[in-house]
Amino acid sequence: MLSTSNGDLAARWTQLRDERPMLRIRDAATTLGVSEAELVALGIGRTATPLAADWHAILNKMPSVGRVMCLTRNDHCVHERHGRFEDVSVSGPHGLVLGPDIDLRLFLSNWRYGFAVREPLKQGERLSLQFFDAAGEAVHKIYATDETDRQAFDALIARHGTEAPPVMAIVPPKPEVADRPDDEIDLEGLRAAWRAMKDTHEFFGMLGKFKVGRVQALRLIGEDLARELPARALCSAIEAAAADGTPIMIFVGSRGCIQIHTGPVKRLVETNGWFNVLDPAFNLHLRDQGVARVFSVRKPTEDGVVTSIEAFDDRDRNILLMFGARKPGKPELEQWRALVARTEKQAAS
Repeated sequence: MLSTSNGDLAARWTQLRDERPMLRIRDAATTLGVSEAELVALGIGRTATPLAADWHAILNKMPSVGRVMCLTRNDHCVHERHGRFEDVSVSGPHGLVLGPDIDLRLFLSNWRYGFAVREPLKQGERLSLQFFDAAGEAVHKIYATDETDRQAFDALIARHGTEAPPVMAIVPPKPEVADRPDDEIDLEGLRAAWRAMKDTHEFFGMLGKFKVGRVQALRLIGEDLARELPARALCSAIEAAAADGTPIMIFVGSRGCIQIHTGPVKRLVETNGWFNVLDPAFNLHLRDQGVARVFSVRKPTEDGVVTSIEAFDDRDRNILLMFGARKPGKPELEQWRALVARTEKQAAS
């Protein structure tokens, strides 16, 4: 349940914003010992409108609002993509949004609370839809832009908004399961299954079958299939892609959404401990100190080997995945393979 009274929390947050006006709401929630959803809910009746939990209907209406900015993040990486919702497919607890700009994999069983948020700014109002899991952590946000059909966006909110404040029973995430000891892993069987993969989507099922953690598998499998690189190699690979124009795919996930950028990256900026991609349609903000382990990974598929660079934090949680741009049925770009090979060579020198 809520850890403090609304009045007390509101006063503490007001004081914190006065002291640290640039602090983002996710970090403010951590500082105050509450969830982000609880802070958003303080604005009900002023800046926040609760949404009825009909996520399917809301998502299916998103193409009508035009161009938006979608944001998905985890503790160490923020992924922002501008574009239109085009091909929306929602079935039961899962959803897909496919298109050249907005590309999402949705896990709707983890969506618990939603709000339309109107934040007053000096230059006007920032309007968004914000969705949270049972722990009150943001799983996905959709922001209006100058190219959004505001009338359609407002109509969507009017249709799905509710005056009833949500009953918020904040539930901490389940504790992470510790890996089994390395010597209990059937490494021979794991290598055989890995080499027999026909599709990258088989990977998670394989980890479950052999009861092996993801980073644990990457550590143990052998350098022909996964090779650990210095943490800095992740940013070096992004820099190399920007330098030679290699189109890439960057996946960033929360518990409720995986958001994907496909295309080149161009403008890279490092500032205050963050590595940033600042392109017109795509922004990425990566916390340097959050990256604890990086691997180059090779997975066999029917289309040939698919190569990725994968980053994890100090709790072995995935931060992001990076691939060469590709479509199912097509082999991966030789330009991308060469880039990864150069990254590995530089790491070894």
